[in-house]
Amino acid sequence: MDLLVVGGGPAGLATALHAARAGLDVAVWERRAGTVDKACGEGLMPGAVTALAALGALPPGHDLRGIRYVAGPRRVDADFGAGPGRGVRRTTLHAALRARVLAEGVRVEQRTARRVEQDEDGVSVDGTRAGHLVAADGLHSPIRRALGLDRPRRARPRHGLRRHYELTPWSDHVEVHWARCAEAYVTPVADGLVGVAVLTTACGSFDDHLAAFPELRERLAGARHAGPVRGAGPLRQDTSARTAGRVLLVGDAAGYVDALTGEGIALALAQAPAAVRAVTSGDVVRYEREWRQLTRRYRWLTHALLGATRSAPARAALVPVAQRLPWLFSATVDALARPAGRHEARRPSGRPASAVPDGGGDMCP
Repeated sequence: MDLLVVGGGPAGLATALHAARAGLDVAVWERRAGTVDKACGEGLMPGAVTALAALGALPPGHDLRGIRYVAGPRRVDADFGAGPGRGVRRTTLHAALRARVLAEGVRVEQRTARRVEQDEDGVSVDGTRAGHLVAADGLHSPIRRALGLDRPRRARPRHGLRRHYELTPWSDHVEVHWARCAEAYVTPVADGLVGVAVLTTACGSFDDHLAAFPELRERLAGARHAGPVRGAGPLRQDTSARTAGRVLLVGDAAGYVDALTGEGIALALAQAPAAVRAVTSGDVVRYEREWRQLTRRYRWLTHALLGATRSAPARAALVPVAQRLPWLFSATVDALARPAGRHEARRPSGRPASAVPDGGGDMCP
């Protein structure tokens, strides 16, 4: 076969779709059966909505108009200028992509990749031969680790926890609630369902962390939980390269800074066709260049947002500053909403918004 994709999440399935449409013989290996759930904020940025629609795999969900920052009684909104986003259950997104992949004749097998070997002509995975391999096997990619592309970090790790509530959404914005050591992301994902994800460096249960957001906890009081709490982390994953010989890393496997900007799915959907272009052109190094371009805005902005509120006073000042400088907050949201790889954010006045570290969250002092 021309291409083997290991990992059947959104990144891997999108890669397989682009590969099939490019005329490649492609197969997907995923170790888990059926529709796969994952701890995820579940908010698709407008760029991700556009990419999924182009693939014929845009799932139903709840339209999102923008982002709202909340700190106690203070709040500030910014709408997406690039069209609506969409709140979508992770399982709904996965089912839509998987159905599209199967409809286009791509083989999806429940298999685990254990041994990867390669030479000048191709890659062998547990005895199966392919011209190239895409590793889309997640945040803690075993293939990335086996290839020696991991770069360990000593920084205090951030983790995420997510729970769903059977509750009518009260907003068409993603709400980001700020506390001293955590953020809570509230995303409407269906007419009667709201997802709440908490990002933090602190230890504790979901309910322990929710106690830091009394207004949000009161709003959620009495609502039935729809499923268990799911967790993910450590979120930060550094890689020394995105390619090794005939192997390409796509999605979270290629490296990850943090979930706070909500760009994970959009980035994966942009990386997938870039990886396929590199394979079809026979120029794997091309993907490394394109990956850096596609993720530059995400990496820069996310690092800036994390660093801007590293201290408790900075976190406390975040929403008041955003209220006083609404154009700056709007410019940041517009930058996040644009498709990956587009860099020029402009204010309504036409001035470039080149430095927009208006908020973020990393760790307690």
